[in-house]
Amino acid sequence: MTRTLAIIAVTALAVTVSAAEKPNVLFIASDDMRPQLGCYGDPVVKSPHIDALAKRGMVFKQSYVQQALCSPSRISMLSGRYPATTGIFEIGRTLRTTMPDITTLPQHFKNHGYHTRSLGKIYHVGIDDDASWTIPAWHSKQPRHSAATQAAVAKYIADAKAKGVTLPTKGKGSRMAAVPPFEAVDCDDDHLLDGDTAKNAVAQLHEYAKNPDQPFFLAVGFANPHVPWIAPKKYFDLYDPATLRLAKNEFLPKGAPVFAATSGQDFRWYAGVPEGDLPEPYKRQCLQGYLAAISYVDAQVGRLIATLDETGLAKNTVVVFWTDHGYYMGEHTWWGAKHNNYEGATRNALIIATPDQKTAGRTTDALAQSVDLAPTLTELCGLPASAGFQGRSLKPVLDDPAATVNEGAFSWYPKSGYLGVAMRTGMWRFVRWTKAGVPPVYELYDSIGDPQNDVNLADRPENRQLIASLSAQLLARFPVQEFRPPPAEQAKKAKKQTRAR
Repeated sequence: MTRTLAIIAVTALAVTVSAAEKPNVLFIASDDMRPQLGCYGDPVVKSPHIDALAKRGMVFKQSYVQQALCSPSRISMLSGRYPATTGIFEIGRTLRTTMPDITTLPQHFKNHGYHTRSLGKIYHVGIDDDASWTIPAWHSKQPRHSAATQAAVAKYIADAKAKGVTLPTKGKGSRMAAVPPFEAVDCDDDHLLDGDTAKNAVAQLHEYAKNPDQPFFLAVGFANPHVPWIAPKKYFDLYDPATLRLAKNEFLPKGAPVFAATSGQDFRWYAGVPEGDLPEPYKRQCLQGYLAAISYVDAQVGRLIATLDETGLAKNTVVVFWTDHGYYMGEHTWWGAKHNNYEGATRNALIIATPDQKTAGRTTDALAQSVDLAPTLTELCGLPASAGFQGRSLKPVLDDPAATVNEGAFSWYPKSGYLGVAMRTGMWRFVRWTKAGVPPVYELYDSIGDPQNDVNLADRPENRQLIASLSAQLLARFPVQEFRPPPAEQAKKAKKQTRAR
C-alpha cells in the first residue's frame, strides 16, 4: 500500500514538473491593423511597445491571412485549416456548423493540460467556440464610444422606434449611422473597451503567476483599429493631420476584373462621412484616427508585456502578435476596408517571440500564413502534432530567418458568384477566379515592382506561359472550388427563383 502511494506521489510529481516546463502562450490579436508599425519600417506611426516586442522576437514581413474578412480569417487561424476546408467564407456561422468534431488550436492546448482563455475579440464577437476555452470567452462591457456618442445612438434608436422604423442590425441605416468614424475621447485608457480588456488581461496574468505549475494559453483581442477609430485623446495628439501622407495610388487596380476590384463599404455606414470622393482634410483626419487607434492598441500591448516581465512569466512564455488582415486607407480609392484578394487586404502583421530567442530582433522575408500558427505553437510548446492542422511550422524560420517553409501563401474570397484563390509567391500575386459555366479569370501582379497591385499583367501575351505555370502550381496544392453560399443565402436564392417562375 505504502509502495503504491509512493509510486503515485512520484508520478504526480513528474506530471507537475512536466507541466511547469511547458511554455505558456500569450496570443495577442488586433482587428483591422495592417502592418503599419515602426518595426515594419513605417516612419510616422508611434508603436514603441510592439516595436520592443519585435526586438525580443522575429518580424514576419511577408505574412498573409487566408481571407481578408474578420470571422473567416480568425476561424481559419484558430482552426489551423484553410477556408476551403472550413467552408466558411462569411461572417455569421460558427466553425462547428461545418466541422462539428474539429479540434481547434486552443482546444489542442486545452486537451494537453493547458488552461485556455479568451479575452476580447479572438473569434468574432458572437461567433465564438466554447470547446476551445477552459472557461467561456470574456468580453468587456465598457463602451467603444464617448458618452456623447452613446447618447446619440440612443436617440437615433428612440427616434426610429417612434416612427415605427425597424433598424437593420448592421450596415447602412443601422445604429452605426449615429457613430462618427473617428473620435478622440477625453478619458483614460481603461474607460474604453480595449483598455478594459488589457486591464482584465493583466489581472489574469497575475492569477497565472500565482500557479506556475499550470501552463496557459491566453488569447487577448483588441477591437481597434477597426472603424470607428476611437481612442483616448492623448493618442490623437501624437499626430498632426496636416503632416500625414496620403496614398499615391488612389485609383482602382488597372486592368483588373470589375467584380474583383471592389472592397467593403463599412466606412460609408458611419455618421458624417461625405458622399463620393473625400475632401483632402477629411482624409487626413481619417489617417489621424487610424494611427491613433494603432497607438492605443500599442499601449495596451505594452501593459501585457510589462506584466509578463514583472511576474517572471516572460521567462517561459511564447508571445504572438497577430492581426486578422490588412486594410485600405485611401489606396485604390478604398477607405476603412478590406474584402478582396489583393496585397493590401491579405498582408497582415505577425511577430513571434520565444523565451531566449537566438534570432531576437531579426526580420524575415519567408512567406508565412495564419494557418501556420497552429503547428508552430504546437511545436514550440512540445505538444504532439495534430494531423488536422494544414499549415506548416514556422520554427525553422524562427531558428534561421533565411529558411523557407512555404512556396506560396494562399487566400480566398468569393465575389459575384466567383471564388477567387490568391497565391502569393516571392515574386508574384496570382489570383484564379472560377465560376460555374464560365472560363477562369486571372489576375497577375509583380510583387517586386508593383507591391500594391496597381496593374494587372494577366492579359499580356508574354505572360501566358507564366499564367499556365502559376495556375498549375496553385491547382497542384488546391483544386479551385465553386463558391457555395451559406444555407441562408441558398434558401433566399431559391425563394427568389420560385417567385420568378
